Amino acid sequence: MPWSQPRMMLEPSRILSDDHLEAIHNKSLLVLEEIGMDILLPQAREILASAGARVTGERVRIGREIIEAALTTPPSEFTFYARNPARNIRIGGKWIAFGPVGGPPNCSDLDRGRRPGTLADNSNFLKLSQFFNCVHTSGDGSVDALDVPSPTRHLNIMRNKVHFSDKVPFVYATGRERLLDSLEITRLARGVSVEQMSREPSAYTVINTNSPLKLDNPMAMGIIEMARRGQICVVTPFTLLGAMAPITMAGALVEQNAEILACLALSQLAMPGAPFVYGSFTSNVDMRSGAPAFGTPEYMQACIIGGQLARRYGLPYRTSSTNAANGLDAQAAYETVFSLWGAIMGGGNLIVHAAGWMEGGLVASYEKFALDADLLQMVARFLQPVIVDDETMALDAILEVGPGGHFFGAQHTLARYATAFYQPLISDWRNSGQWTEAGSPLAPQRANALWKQALAEYQEPLLDAAISEEIDAFVDRRVAEGGQITD
Repeated sequence: MPWSQPRMMLEPSRILSDDHLEAIHNKSLLVLEEIGMDILLPQAREILASAGARVTGERVRIGREIIEAALTTPPSEFTFYARNPARNIRIGGKWIAFGPVGGPPNCSDLDRGRRPGTLADNSNFLKLSQFFNCVHTSGDGSVDALDVPSPTRHLNIMRNKVHFSDKVPFVYATGRERLLDSLEITRLARGVSVEQMSREPSAYTVINTNSPLKLDNPMAMGIIEMARRGQICVVTPFTLLGAMAPITMAGALVEQNAEILACLALSQLAMPGAPFVYGSFTSNVDMRSGAPAFGTPEYMQACIIGGQLARRYGLPYRTSSTNAANGLDAQAAYETVFSLWGAIMGGGNLIVHAAGWMEGGLVASYEKFALDADLLQMVARFLQPVIVDDETMALDAILEVGPGGHFFGAQHTLARYATAFYQPLISDWRNSGQWTEAGSPLAPQRANALWKQALAEYQEPLLDAAISEEIDAFVDRRVAEGGQITD
């Protein structure tokens, strides 16, 4: 499908009443006032204390007046700037942007099986994210490059990211040098000044709290540095019912909401008006094993209620399309569809992990990426408005065919048949005989062929030679300096 950004044409679903939302909001404020959060970074505690928060050691109790003030400054909708202006996207309102899977240490395909990710695999997923127009961000390459030393890995990945994609990038906030290096490569790729980039959000990071009620040094640093540079913080607590959050949905949402509001306060105190996205990743666990579960009824409920809370605060909303399947089977399909539908009907603006996610986030799958691309295109087509006018109501065609006829040969049909319906990338609509004669291919085999075709047809987007040289020089210098020091 051509490049475009879908918009939500339906009213988002509602599960809770306004009274229930207010009850969760008020309980969240009580959690922050009476229990507080452990915030490990001294700088973050100082920023909150300067606004009146009560600090005892690492524990920070945040008054509701601080939260209420913070809610008045972030934008409800903004432009996210890519190095190619044609790839700019809108975040917030009714806009929807899909991002690829991010973060797995492993990848898989039908030819080579499950294995640790490499820089070559990372590059391939960047190319797939660039190739499919239904994916709106480059993500972080979708699988980690474990064959590159950790201190300099981010430099190699970011250089590949701006070479292989001209879409908006993700940057890691797991170390100050790592974050600042990534932002500098993003700035160089756009060819803009520091001042211009501070006015034009050009990168996003995901801040995961250490649920329950804890914010570690790198994540607090990420909130402050991204806010002060005008870049996008997507705060997403990892609240699993029965594990890192209460086992009840309402209790887990109180915890999720409290953690997000605390991070919002830190962000807006660091830089009022900094772009901030409300993220929901609440799901349940398998109480027999403790393993995270995704694509569950509880996950779908959390997606929808998370959207209600985000809209109550006037914040853009991030959610995910996920599954916990170990193989490319029916479970992978139905859990993905269920979670994606919760994300859509929850009013998700930034829907990440939407292409390639497997095994609860431990694996990026090439075949799953291709299957998900088909699914995302179907969702985008579904969200296109239905046109009702004299031509589409087709009275002339009905008169032409009359009772008992058929519309295959009608002029109205002949003028539209080539583009009337969505043409799937994976689905096989042949009858059983034709399908058998073709070797009875199943969806995984067709997906295997599709991702290979996509990589074969991929074309690297244009990057000015002088900019490329400047990025190479920066990366080479930072590699020589050792990159991000790790403990």
